[in-house]
Amino acid sequence: MAKLNSNGRMIEYSDTGGDGLPVILAHGYFLDGEMFSEQARALPPQFRVITWDARGHGGTADDGEPFTYWDSARDLLGLMDALGIDRAVCGGVSQGGFISLRAALLAPQRMAGLVLFDTEAQACSPDDQQGYRQLFSALAAAGPADELVIPLARQIIGDHPAAAWWIGKWRAAKQLPVGAPAECLITRDDIVARLAEITCPVLLARGSMDSSLPASRLDTLHEHLPAATPVHSIDGAWHSPPITHPEAVNPLLLGFLSGLALR
Repeated sequence: MAKLNSNGRMIEYSDTGGDGLPVILAHGYFLDGEMFSEQARALPPQFRVITWDARGHGGTADDGEPFTYWDSARDLLGLMDALGIDRAVCGGVSQGGFISLRAALLAPQRMAGLVLFDTEAQACSPDDQQGYRQLFSALAAAGPADELVIPLARQIIGDHPAAAWWIGKWRAAKQLPVGAPAECLITRDDIVARLAEITCPVLLARGSMDSSLPASRLDTLHEHLPAATPVHSIDGAWHSPPITHPEAVNPLLLGFLSGLALR
């Protein structure tokens, strides 16, 4: 892992290097760039894989200042600038998709494609807002207590050995994303009406067992993104298929990315 200045802040990232088409992956909420370790092993040398930690996650600090996913999208574009990347395939899981969709709206000419897993373009629903506020308040007060992080790990990762590993990471973390990053998640805006502006090829996929995101949210992306694939279902996966089901995710990514590389 390394750090660089992007959009006025120090962002932690990992870069496999190489001359292949850059693929920049952004993690889901409460995770970090390490969730794509299997993809970082499988995609090179044909593709240059870059992962990064969003504000308040992993090695990228939360400075306490309010921000939105539009700011995070500018962090992504700043990362591309700092690494000398003009165009890339961008994307990720859940929050990573929120960020990448907004980056595509800010700088469509820089997107060779998008890869979107278990994400959406809608705002956070009132019911979800209430549930998240309760969870984040409890985490702020009690820290990563078992009664909070064990159900959270199951929701994000599912019934998989990786869940215990991530719980260990959360317990050892210097920070949990319960301040400004949580407010960003809860108050995000709805961008469905602007999806037609994103004309690059888009890969859509979701875990068949995902309880965090209704399948209809991916269907909305398919309906409104002009160059989107059908929604691929990763059988048995929950909200983070790249962690738990790389044997299904990696061939899907390679097929999509190889098609882009031939353009």
